[in-house]
Amino acid sequence: MTLQQVLIEEAETTYAITRRLVQRIGDAELSWKPATTGTEWMTVGQLLMHCASYGCGKAVQGFIRGDWGLPTAGGDTGAEADVPPAAMLPSVGSVDQAVELLDADRELALACLRETRDANLLTQRVVAPWGGPAQPLFQQLLHMIAHLAQHKGQLFYYLKLMGKEVGTADLWEA
Repeated sequence: MTLQQVLIEEAETTYAITRRLVQRIGDAELSWKPATTGTEWMTVGQLLMHCASYGCGKAVQGFIRGDWGLPTAGGDTGAEADVPPAAMLPSVGSVDQAVELLDADRELALACLRETRDANLLTQRVVAPWGGPAQPLFQQLLHMIAHLAQHKGQLFYYLKLMGKEVGTADLWEA
């Protein structure tokens, strides 16, 4: 198995599980958020938008193609922009929209991953626009898949807190 194949397999599995979890939400539940202490909780709709639009594909595209898809007036990539407070984050309008966006993000991520070559994955070092040290391209791409997986886990716990019947298999089996 090549490094490219590892990334594609990890992305495919993470997207498939995330998609199934998204489909366990109803449109009437999009405004739900945990009723717990603390601040900055996203609503379900905001979490779905984040997973589907900012979870993986656009960052993979940024690392591979150099296109971060975030133009700014100053001419830079915009990827360094501050993250707004949770109350300002966009939300999906429906579960169907979330699924469509997630599917499009998956296609973008996979198309970009298919453009990589194993020789570059370990030798090409890249810096994320949000900071940190230069790391091999493979590692940065794996981090982006892990980012989506982290939010997949968040969605899993939201479902549990909402009283949905979910178990360990729902989190790991593609």
